[in-house]
Amino acid sequence: MIIGKSKRELDKMRASGRLVGQVLAHLRTLVEPGITTMEVDRAAEKMIRDAGALPTFKGYNGFPYSICASVNEQIVHGFPSNYKLKDGDIFSIDVGVTLEGFVGDTATTVPVGKVSEDRLKLIRVTQECLERAIEQCRPGKHLGDIGWAVQEHAEANGYSVVRDYVGHGIGRRMHEDPQIPNYGRPGLGPKIKSGYVFAVEPMVNLGTHHTKVLSDGWTVITMDGQPSAHVEHTIAITDDGPEVLTLVREASAVPA
Repeated sequence: MIIGKSKRELDKMRASGRLVGQVLAHLRTLVEPGITTMEVDRAAEKMIRDAGALPTFKGYNGFPYSICASVNEQIVHGFPSNYKLKDGDIFSIDVGVTLEGFVGDTATTVPVGKVSEDRLKLIRVTQECLERAIEQCRPGKHLGDIGWAVQEHAEANGYSVVRDYVGHGIGRRMHEDPQIPNYGRPGLGPKIKSGYVFAVEPMVNLGTHHTKVLSDGWTVITMDGQPSAHVEHTIAITDDGPEVLTLVREASAVPA
């Protein structure tokens, strides 16, 4: 069942969304050759806890870290580690916070140092997929419209969309109904209503859409070893259109 949110609940989700957006914007500024993904994880946890919130991912179904840190061919759910980011990597950071009982969830893929044009284009198109998906988050639209917006743009650029992992509803729990695939057909699926809140997260691969999970039981990689990009926003559906709860301006992103 898809859970609509009241005005009071939406206000709380705005606060959690704003915080997690600020956390992610700050983490972006740390990314450079030589930093370890574990250092980024520790920075995230400190900022979240200092703000009086909880890192949603830590302990979720046994996940041991505060962020998902996925590098190059890793799609999602990567473990932070002592791996030092290097010139040419692309680094996907996924982070969630729980503030006053409500969850905000967001992700981005960051180029590290000097990155090849094909990888930069992959990141750019994945971001465009998210922007097109957000435009479909309007009352009266259907879930299939969101998936199609992602799929059509990705495939038009020669990429594939991940089918094994999807976006989701979000609220008091990180994963609520409905599932939101990054593929679909216009006009199909449940009708979107005002008050719904979605975490929309395109995962786009340079090569095949097929995936596999590493021996840690979490890290998902592309089957062919080609790079993948992942971006995500938490979006409230309102009568006035989509409201992106996790979007922050860079000038206000770094904590005082």
